[in-house]
Amino acid sequence: MELTRRATLGAAIVAALVATTAACNSAESPSGGEGSSANSQIAVDLPRADSDFWNSYAKYIPQFAQEQGINLMTPTNSQNDIAKLVANAQALSSQGAKAIVMAPQDTGAIATTLAQLGQKKIPVVSVDTRPDKGKVFMVVRADNRAYGQKACEFLGEKLGGKGKVVEFQGSLSSVNGRDRSEAFAECMKSKFPGITVFEEPTEWEGAKASAALQTRLAQHPDIKGIYMQAGGVFLAPTLQLLRSRNLLVPAADPKHVFIVSNDGIPQEFEAIRKGEIDATVSQPADLYAKYALFYAKAAVDGKTFQPGPTDHGSNIVDVGNGILEDQLPAPLVTAANVDDKTLWGNQIGG
Repeated sequence: MELTRRATLGAAIVAALVATTAACNSAESPSGGEGSSANSQIAVDLPRADSDFWNSYAKYIPQFAQEQGINLMTPTNSQNDIAKLVANAQALSSQGAKAIVMAPQDTGAIATTLAQLGQKKIPVVSVDTRPDKGKVFMVVRADNRAYGQKACEFLGEKLGGKGKVVEFQGSLSSVNGRDRSEAFAECMKSKFPGITVFEEPTEWEGAKASAALQTRLAQHPDIKGIYMQAGGVFLAPTLQLLRSRNLLVPAADPKHVFIVSNDGIPQEFEAIRKGEIDATVSQPADLYAKYALFYAKAAVDGKTFQPGPTDHGSNIVDVGNGILEDQLPAPLVTAANVDDKTLWGNQIGG
């Protein structure tokens, strides 16, 4: 039921985007030379509609497009399907897109499409994920290894360096899933060798995570920690399962299971306030949308960038193969700072 609700919400957001972007496209564009972003269509493919995080990101796209004076095409949604992403990219290209913003969920299968777009001189900005192969104009992302590191240190300290932890790994076909998983494992091995980690591949699917947790709890009822690599898909089914087992108890209760997540969605913040989870790393959904569009516009305008600090509190790094990545800040959120008004999760409806 939860995924159905989210899919319905995602469909509603896409429909709203259609109406909003139609208004943007019909507005008079500022004057500009041929090939400038002032009169060039910029496209966005939304990666999925079953995640509260990505649905939040989708809400920001028309807002920042309008603020930056971008001629935004009606967004597409590839629904976590690489074949749909390829088809959408081809369609957007044929419809006149001069730059495309995308977030490939399978980072190993997009290389051919990137090569085709490169031949057509259509720059690509990759959001949240970095393609394993192929060229993009800019990657807009946070340091995903830091996500795993922060989660490890948080749980390791809460458990006093000993006990059992379940890790819901994202898809290992995604650079994000690999980065978070590798950093979490390396940190646990080096800093908290007394903690046993049960690694559970999920393909970013809440149902798989819930099934894995149910099995592990049956085998190991003394599990005391959970690392969810994506609260947008794992939060609701995890809380539902823990509630059914009477494990949603205050942190002072010996039965409490410490949970750290990734995303920073409003639902996670509310769970932190209730004491149902303990922390999350706030992925900047707002800044992902803002700077993905910023770089797409810059690419059309012929601008270039170099590694180093930016004027928006991030750092551009050279990740090899001629690819630059703007690594945006992603703070750890706990009960101590969950009400911070600067966090995007406190600025957007849940």
